[in-house]
Amino acid sequence: MGATVVEALHREHQLTVIDLDRARLTAISHHYDVATVEGNGASRRTLQDAGIRDADLLIACTSRDEPNIVSSMFAKMLSPQTKTIVRTTNIEYLEIWQERLLDVDFMVSSELETAHAIARIIGVPAARQTDVFAEGQVQMVEFAVEADGGSKGVVGVPLREASIPQESKVASIIRGGQMILPRGDAVIEPGDRIVIIGSPAAARAWSDLVAPGDKRVEDVVIVGAGQTGVAVARVLMDQGISVRLIEADGERARAVAEELPEVRVFHATGIDPDFIERERIGQTRAAIFAMPDDAKNLFAASLLRLHGVSFTVAVVHDPISAEVVERAGIDVAVNPRVVTAEEIVRWAHDPRVRQLSMLEGDRFEVLDITVREESKLVRTPFKELPMTGSLIGAIVRDGTAIFPHGDDQLEPGDRAIIFTESARVPEVERAL
Repeated sequence: MGATVVEALHREHQLTVIDLDRARLTAISHHYDVATVEGNGASRRTLQDAGIRDADLLIACTSRDEPNIVSSMFAKMLSPQTKTIVRTTNIEYLEIWQERLLDVDFMVSSELETAHAIARIIGVPAARQTDVFAEGQVQMVEFAVEADGGSKGVVGVPLREASIPQESKVASIIRGGQMILPRGDAVIEPGDRIVIIGSPAAARAWSDLVAPGDKRVEDVVIVGAGQTGVAVARVLMDQGISVRLIEADGERARAVAEELPEVRVFHATGIDPDFIERERIGQTRAAIFAMPDDAKNLFAASLLRLHGVSFTVAVVHDPISAEVVERAGIDVAVNPRVVTAEEIVRWAHDPRVRQLSMLEGDRFEVLDITVREESKLVRTPFKELPMTGSLIGAIVRDGTAIFPHGDDQLEPGDRAIIFTESARVPEVERAL
């Protein structure tokens, strides 16, 4: 988690990284221009050695909740002006913070962020990644364009001639690791990844184009009833989706069954062919694999695909596993570190950034940023704005989302939903 945050912030911020493991500090200092302190981040002395009194922000993101909270408490005591962000794996701590009983400026739950990310993907089955902005009025979706997919009227024709769903824009075409600006003469080709910004209805329309025949998911099997699996189950049930949970540990299965009486919880491994056939798991529309072992998630997902499950999502914990899982045929890999880092990184951006999403290992970002009165871009028609490698996919004015055309223009106070390369984020913030 810490490495993911450092990667996103090191270009524009002076960072000091604290860790007990000298080897980790040596590795990260070789990759990035950051200061390092070997020690316990929940120690007053270590925080003082790291320069907490001069810090604008403390990010406590170890895998252990209590040291993170103690670190934040000491930081507030030593430097009241320092903002603090705490990562937690315990929903109860998040609830206590929401009741304002913890002196922490922002608390983020890896499990809850992962659950929301998976729920958004389940809502648009063809999506590799998706996020919502502007209180759900604007949706960003990344699709992979398959060689044998549908996409009639969109793939293989210039964008100016393509049958693009209304209230949407192609924000980017990613081909062979390179970004192609979506000008009118650009062409989407099989094998591309495309990033769409539009209304939720437009996102569903794109899903129908990219993967025709994919219907709304109404039932899900979750393999692994740990904290992440249970968080995913709760979020999906809130959306009216039927959930079944499979858990190999008998004691944990019984505890979850008592905690979620409306969910069928099976004490099983999830990789027993007899169990899969007996319970008709293969007839489930989608399966989510939330075990703590990436290799087990990959094996279980591959097995259920063989038994008929058409849409699979695997939670991965090692960044390398994400590419392995997807190349092995699993539809989507979700990395809790990345989705949690998005929430953390937002706090280190310009205060006008309301939300952000990171794509392709943080090579690209989608920002929700408020436009200043003094910006040189206000009151200029979109067709006259300079081509900078960034694209404004939507604006939110007086609480309403607008999907702009050439004659529209930015007004002071607008919220602009922008796709850009991560390296250009500071330039975008200055321009707006």
